[in-house]
Amino acid sequence: MSPTFHSLGIRNYRIYASGAIVSNVGTWMGRVAQDWLVLTQLTDHSATALGIVTGLQFLPFLLLAPWAGMIVDRFPKRRILFLTQTALLTTAFALAVLTALGVVQLWHVFALAFLQGIATAVDNPARQTFVSEMVDTAHLPNAVALNSASFNLGRLVGPAVAGLVIAWFGISPALFVNAASFVFVLWALQRMNARELTPAPRARGKGQIREGVRYVRGRPDIMLVMFLVFMLGTFGMNFQVTMALMATKVFEKGPGEYGLLGSIMAVGSLAAALLSARRERPRMRVLLVALAGFTVSTALLAIAPTYETFAVLLVPTGLAALTALTTANAMVQISVEPIMRGRVMALYMAIFMGGTPIGSPVIGWIGDAFGARWTIAIGTIAVGLSLVAVALWVYRRHNVAVSFELRRRPHLRVRRLAPEPVEVAK
Repeated sequence: MSPTFHSLGIRNYRIYASGAIVSNVGTWMGRVAQDWLVLTQLTDHSATALGIVTGLQFLPFLLLAPWAGMIVDRFPKRRILFLTQTALLTTAFALAVLTALGVVQLWHVFALAFLQGIATAVDNPARQTFVSEMVDTAHLPNAVALNSASFNLGRLVGPAVAGLVIAWFGISPALFVNAASFVFVLWALQRMNARELTPAPRARGKGQIREGVRYVRGRPDIMLVMFLVFMLGTFGMNFQVTMALMATKVFEKGPGEYGLLGSIMAVGSLAAALLSARRERPRMRVLLVALAGFTVSTALLAIAPTYETFAVLLVPTGLAALTALTTANAMVQISVEPIMRGRVMALYMAIFMGGTPIGSPVIGWIGDAFGARWTIAIGTIAVGLSLVAVALWVYRRHNVAVSFELRRRPHLRVRRLAPEPVEVAK
């Protein structure tokens, strides 16, 4: 099997991946339909309302992360996923029914988004760490990258299909498809062979939450990755808000063109995931170069003069963003002890997605107050400044110099500087 897809040679992972890809397509259809419902039917293109919906979906990540990690480390992950996926199906189906009956109100969307966020706060670290039970350590970086590829293949197909479904049949059919897609994950979990799984040791006793936080605080390498991911997730990865505003307010496009933007961005994200799947190990220099590329590409996005230019620039943006996220995720998963993995990944996801309740409403307010282009520019500034701060911190703490060399093959060089000679009195 190709090195890019060698994890699919493991039966349990292959079954799981087949259900996940269908669910990912449905999830992206549901996100586009929900955003379009808020922007065009429940409000008069309110960026603030859309930001609040997005924030409520991710607020539970911030509030429940320590407890979610404890649950994931204490109980069987496959059983947890059965429960969380059923809860997500229920909330998606409820929104679809309310929309189809014509009685949906903005507060319904707010409430269901928050409930969905609670289920996702537990589901996400369970899914992230369940991968290590399906595959061995040698296959883990590849499996993590293929999960990202699956997610972004869903992003590639889902928004485009959602745009067509909304234009032809309305919003509620797209929401019903999202609800039905969760059945495929439940089917995959049921079909897996439990005897072929390798469960991580379960955490026992009191003080597990404090132990998880203490473990992360004692790992400067993980703290550094989490800082970069926080800045990217909070201020840079708000495309659910920014693309909707750019499509409707700046370029005055409809649901089809809006959905197409998500699919175009997913071209770059999918390419990044597949490239990451070929790497044997994630490296810090790949993460830093990817974040630098994200800074440059989003700066160009913010000043894109036309819809077509904006769409083309989404490809390198998606490539850089997904390279950074896949690399960071794999770096954290591989470097932690199995018994701590659930709690560490819950904190990781809280840092990445939990910042969205802060960032999304702020981004929405910026869009209403200063214009849609500034919703992208603020992410450019935040990620760029974080890169400068990390470079200075690494230089001062570890006496390391970072340089970019442009020869036949551009590459990043990180070298430790020799200490200055010290004169000794005789």
